[in-house]
Amino acid sequence: MPSLRHALLAMLAAASFVLALPATSHAQQQGRDLPDFTELVERVGPSVVNIRTTEKVRAGQTPGGPPMDEEMQEFFRRFFGIPMPGQPGPRQDPRRQPRPGPEEEQPRGVGSGFILTSDGFVMTNAHVVEGADEVYVTLTDKREFKARIIGADKRTDVAVVKIDASGLPAVRIGDVGKLRVGEWVMAIGSPFGLENTVTAGIVSAKARDTGDYLPFIQTDVAINPGNSGGPLLNLRGEVVGINSQIYSRSGGFMGISFAIPIDEATRVAEQLRTTGRVIRGRIGVQIDQVTKEVAESMGLGKSVGALVRSVEAGGPAEKAGIEAGDIITRFDGKTIERAGDLPRIVGNSKPGSKLGLQVFRRGSYRDLTVTVAEIEPDRPRRAQGGEPRASGPSSGAAAQSIGLVVADLTEAQQRELNVKGGVRVESAEGPAARGGLREGDVILAVGNTEVKDGRQFEAVLSRIDRSKPFNILFRRGEWAQYAVIRPAR
Repeated sequence: MPSLRHALLAMLAAASFVLALPATSHAQQQGRDLPDFTELVERVGPSVVNIRTTEKVRAGQTPGGPPMDEEMQEFFRRFFGIPMPGQPGPRQDPRRQPRPGPEEEQPRGVGSGFILTSDGFVMTNAHVVEGADEVYVTLTDKREFKARIIGADKRTDVAVVKIDASGLPAVRIGDVGKLRVGEWVMAIGSPFGLENTVTAGIVSAKARDTGDYLPFIQTDVAINPGNSGGPLLNLRGEVVGINSQIYSRSGGFMGISFAIPIDEATRVAEQLRTTGRVIRGRIGVQIDQVTKEVAESMGLGKSVGALVRSVEAGGPAEKAGIEAGDIITRFDGKTIERAGDLPRIVGNSKPGSKLGLQVFRRGSYRDLTVTVAEIEPDRPRRAQGGEPRASGPSSGAAAQSIGLVVADLTEAQQRELNVKGGVRVESAEGPAARGGLREGDVILAVGNTEVKDGRQFEAVLSRIDRSKPFNILFRRGEWAQYAVIRPAR
């Protein structure tokens, strides 16, 4: 009997071991299926750089803003016990301080970038280097170089800088066309200034329309301030995008990040390296989405194409016979699925070329030919070395209080818009953004008072009671409308 009992126990133990094998094997298989980023980080990490920027300010001037007057400087000195840049300490007599003081280099921002070529070309975001007097690139081996900006394109947010170095580890460029939703991707950058931080996630969506010229890659990779300009990498260690934007209500990561597709960025970078700017085509139309109701009422069937809201007088579209109310369905042989497709396709067209397009008008399709014109290039950035930029962006105290940065219009822009003055919105945040203003809008009047230039805009805005709602008249394309600016919350 004991031997029989021992035999039965042995059989049960063996059966338990056999039953346990599949579970262990399955767990091991799951572990093997998860990506291991360690080798990828070791291989690609040295190609990612930290970028910091500075600007030169005079004593009594805060970075990015106008000089403080004497009363404001005294307020900070007395009530906070700290001198402003270039100002004397609390125990010194401010009247003995020389004015204006010498220029001082002040930190402006921190971002990321990656090495394009072994001889020192580095790609980053345009907003990382915008407005900087000096740009510094730090490699993973802690070597720091002063860089010069080769070119920056605000419309796609791509910039190229150059450092004097050789034998650098350049990245490999991937094929965005092969990128699939759900695929694992990784980002390396400097969030909040923390260098060489690695985060990973998956591709959430492709071809997100969040800009005029770019179909963004959406991911759930943790991206935060300072990651801007860093690479988005696939599991082969190839760059498939440049981390550029986040959707956030708090300023931090919320699970939605956007990257510029590397094929679009590379095309822009090649032009920046060749000519220092990007040449784009234009045809002179204002467009909008085609709603389902409009498509059905016109007999188009489905909501495709770009609805022409207005046509520039004397522009290429008018000369080609395009009319307001037309729906552009094809351009240069490419189907316009949504309104955002048209600016990208036209923008990539060579100025001067004659291209065919198709419009849907009053129940039927028509084929037309348009001669593409060149879009006005971005205003040149401020020269390095502290040289002021003519008619460049300005941000006085009144403008800053509502989140605006504006710039004077050039004569060519005034002629194109058929206006005698006004200021162009370079950026809008806070109350201005909540009121509906955005980059590219042209402000014509504030509180029913016409403005001619940036100086008058600041003066008029300074007299406005900004504790109460007030209106701003602005142009967006050919359309004039009002924005109501309410006090900051």
